Amino acid sequence: MSPAGETLRQRLNLLVAGITGLRHSGRFDEPNLDGTAGDYISFDAWEWPQGVGLYGLVRLWQHTRDDKLRQIVEDWYAGHLASGLPALNINTTAPMLALSVLWKETREERWRVVLDDWAGRLIAEAPRTFGGAFQHDVSDRINDHELWDDTLFMAALFLASYGEAAGRRDLVDEAEKQFLVHAHYLADRETGLWFHGWTFDGWHNFAKARWARGNAWITVGILDLIELAEISAPVRDFLLAVLTSQVEAILKLQAPSGAWRTLLDDVSSYEEISATAGFGYGLLKASRLGLGPGGCRRAGLKALQAVLGNIGDDGTVANVSYGTRMGHDLQFYRDIPIQPTGYGQALAMLCLVEGLHHADELE
Repeated sequence: MSPAGETLRQRLNLLVAGITGLRHSGRFDEPNLDGTAGDYISFDAWEWPQGVGLYGLVRLWQHTRDDKLRQIVEDWYAGHLASGLPALNINTTAPMLALSVLWKETREERWRVVLDDWAGRLIAEAPRTFGGAFQHDVSDRINDHELWDDTLFMAALFLASYGEAAGRRDLVDEAEKQFLVHAHYLADRETGLWFHGWTFDGWHNFAKARWARGNAWITVGILDLIELAEISAPVRDFLLAVLTSQVEAILKLQAPSGAWRTLLDDVSSYEEISATAGFGYGLLKASRLGLGPGGCRRAGLKALQAVLGNIGDDGTVANVSYGTRMGHDLQFYRDIPIQPTGYGQALAMLCLVEGLHHADELE
C-alpha cells in the first residue's frame, strides 16, 4: 500500500474511535436547535446523526471487511431493538439506511423484520405534502407543508436500498418519486444549487439558503441512490443532469483551502467540514465513475486534503456545524455553532474511503 493510502487507513481508524466515543458534554441546550444535545451528539442515541454515522461505518466495513466494525454496528442495533425503537419520523428513519445495507449482505432475519416493518409504516403513515412528498417532520417538531433537502438522505435512500435488497420495486419507485418531487421544488434553476427547503404554506423557499450541508446531502444522495438501487433510465438520466448542474456550480465556489462555506455563495459565512467531506466524496466518486464534469477529481482531492487537516489526534472532526433547522433568514445559518457530530464523522469516513481509490494521486 502507498504511504498516502496507509495515512488514509490510519485516519479512518481514528474516525471510528472518534464517532464511537462521542458523548453529550452538556454544551448545548438551546431550544432553537434541532433536538436535544444528547440526541444529537452521543453515539448511543437513535437519531439522524447516528444514522448517518452508522452508514459511514457500514460503508467502511464493506471496504475493509473488518469484523470489529461489523460488531460495533450490530451491537448498536441489537441494543436499541432490545430497549425499543423511537417513534417514526424522517430523522428517526435515518438509522435504517445502514441496517438495510448490512442486511443486504448478511440476510439475517432479525434485521429483515425490523426493516420491513419500518418501510411499511413509512409508506403508510408518514405525513405527505402536496405532490406526495414526505413532510419533513422530526422528533420534536411537526413541519407542516415543508420539504427539506435532508429528507432524501434520511428517508428516500433507505427505501431505495431496502427495496432493491428485498425485491420490493414499490419501495424503489417511492424513492424515485421523492427525489423527483424534491428536485422540482428545491433545485435552484438560476444557479444549479439546491435550496434548503420549500413550504407549500406560501409557496416559497424560506430564506433561499443555498446551504452547504444540504447540498452535500444531494451530491452524496444522487450518487448513492443509483448505486444502491436499479433506478429507471429516465429518472436516472434526469437526476444525473441535476447533479451535473449542481457540481458545476459548487466547483466555482470551493475556497482556496479546499473547503466550502456553510452558505455556499456567501463569503462571510464560515468554512464547514461536514459539507466539504460530502462534496469531496461525491466529486471523487463522480470522477471515478465518469459521471461528473471536468474538474471533479482535482476539486475532490483538494476537499479530501481539507478534511484530513480537520481530523484531530483523537479522531474528532473539527469545524462541523451543529444540527440546522430551517432558517428564515441567512444570518441564522451564519450563526449555527460548531460541534463534533456523528454525521461529521461519517461524511469524513465516506470521503476518506473514496479517497483510497485515488491514493496514488495524493503522493
